[in-house]
Amino acid sequence: MLSDFGIILLFILAAFAFIAVVLFVARLLRPHRPNIEKNSTYESGEEPVGNANVQFNIRFYVVALVFVLFDVELVFLFPWATVFGQAALIKSTDGLWGWFALTEAFLFVVVLALGLAYVWAKGYLDWVKPQPKIPTIETKVPTHLYQQVNDRYKR
Repeated sequence: MLSDFGIILLFILAAFAFIAVVLFVARLLRPHRPNIEKNSTYESGEEPVGNANVQFNIRFYVVALVFVLFDVELVFLFPWATVFGQAALIKSTDGLWGWFALTEAFLFVVVLALGLAYVWAKGYLDWVKPQPKIPTIETKVPTHLYQQVNDRYKR
């Protein structure tokens, strides 16, 4: 007799075997006639020009991470709302359970909002990051003397 985990393992093994059989049969049935046009990279009907390793703005990752953060927040809040929002559960504890659950969810959202405010205040969500401003100081020492000192210590 198999346990529940054994049945799940059998289903996983059967899925892998089915995929292997389908891929093997497809390899036997499909024609194999490679040519230059089939082996070229398809890019919306145009011939690719230049290097394919194009670097793009790192801010795409930041936007994706913020999206994942709030997506995970919704994944946690949905079961919370369905389980802790049951009227019978709230009535059974004279309403204390409902207040506890509401406080817990409120603190969860506040912590995430603080994280968003921190990221926003640091400017990580700005698409074009501002250039750092070099402070100017009024001094009686000529600028070329500072440059001489900097050049001496660069070496």
